[in-house]
Amino acid sequence: DFNRGGTPLLEIVTEPDIRTSAQAGAFLRQLRSTLRRLGVSDCNMDEGSMRADANVSVRRAGSTELGTKTELKNMNSFRFLERGVDAEIARQVAILESGGRVTQETLHFDPDSGEIPSLRSKEEAHDYRYFPDPDLLPLELTQAYVEDLRKDLPELPDAKRARFMSEHGLSAYDADVLVAERARADYFESVARGRDGKLAANWVINELFGRLNKEGRDIEDAPIGASQLGAIVDLIAGGTISGKIAKDLFEIVWTEGG
Repeated sequence: DFNRGGTPLLEIVTEPDIRTSAQAGAFLRQLRSTLRRLGVSDCNMDEGSMRADANVSVRRAGSTELGTKTELKNMNSFRFLERGVDAEIARQVAILESGGRVTQETLHFDPDSGEIPSLRSKEEAHDYRYFPDPDLLPLELTQAYVEDLRKDLPELPDAKRARFMSEHGLSAYDADVLVAERARADYFESVARGRDGKLAANWVINELFGRLNKEGRDIEDAPIGASQLGAIVDLIAGGTISGKIAKDLFEIVWTEGG
């Protein structure tokens, strides 16, 4: 809270243990879900609330020594980051296979052209001329304080995903879709409460989320509330109406209410 005029900045640096672009994307999606669940940030990448830098290096099979790294700067999309990492891996492999050497530098991935132009050479730590700022005191948190905070954490995405799978018999894919956004997870829980969880998930994911995505709307703007969708699920489960009629009913409630 010291360097952005009152706007807190959280920077997380991982160990070099992510092996593929898919792993990098999965890590960032999980991180975003966790931060959103904690209410830390909306993590909207297209608005700059969350950005990612990818440090990429390659090494020959069997080698334990990390290669020279490059940095893909300010990626604002999971898909672009994954594409950029794959492109940079291919670029570095081509350099090494031709007998060249990878230069440590900061790069930009252009998602339109697929090109990776250089922004600047990457300095070593001593080139930045770091020195302690006397106005910024170290902030040291005791383990007891951290554990006290941990007790008050809400249910995080991993735990919620596991519960949805065990309580409702959902597939890992369906559970992932439902826990990705806090509001969507809460909506599903309201629909599924006391009902067939698989049937509720099918209607929430395929019908409700599908319609919201098609119209570019958020769950908060859904014309059908959880109680209304739950009532439709009850009619299907009780055999009062068929799935086909339920879709007609869904359309009526979506457009006309009631």
